[in-house]
Amino acid sequence: MAGSNGDWLRVRGIGRERFAGYLAEYLESIGYRVERNETAEPPLSRLTATLVRTTPSVPPAAAELSFRVLPTSGGAVARWEGPTSLPADQRPRMDRLVREMETHLERSVFTESHATAKIVRPPSPHLPWIEAPPSPESAEPVSASL
Repeated sequence: MAGSNGDWLRVRGIGRERFAGYLAEYLESIGYRVERNETAEPPLSRLTATLVRTTPSVPPAAAELSFRVLPTSGGAVARWEGPTSLPADQRPRMDRLVREMETHLERSVFTESHATAKIVRPPSPHLPWIEAPPSPESAEPVSASL
C-alpha cells in the first residue's frame, strides 16, 4: 500500500457530505451513474459509480468506481476502494483520469468555498493499483567495487 492510512485525497474546511457531493457531481458529469449511501454510525459516505455513457478518456477497468468518504477533524478524507487492480496497458489512461478528478475537485472546492477550503494531497496517496516503493530496510545493500 502506497499510503499507510489508505487516504487518496483530504479536504480541509468542508464536511464529508459536501465533499462526497463534489465527487458525485464530477463523476455524473463525465458519464457515470452514481449511487450514494450515507450512514450515521459510523459516519461515512459511500459512492459507487457505474459508467453509463462511454467516454474515450475512461479506461475499461474504470467502468465501476467506488469510494468511501469519512469525516476528519476539520474536513474529510476520500479513500479509493475500487477498482483495486487494472491491466498495465490501461494504467496511463487511469492515471490521467485520476489527475483530472483531483484537479476538478481542487477547483470546485476552492471556488465554491470562496477559497476557505482546500484539497490536501497526502504525500503518498493510496491508489490500490500503485505499489509502494521498496522501503529502505528491504533494499539490498549495494557494495562498491574498487
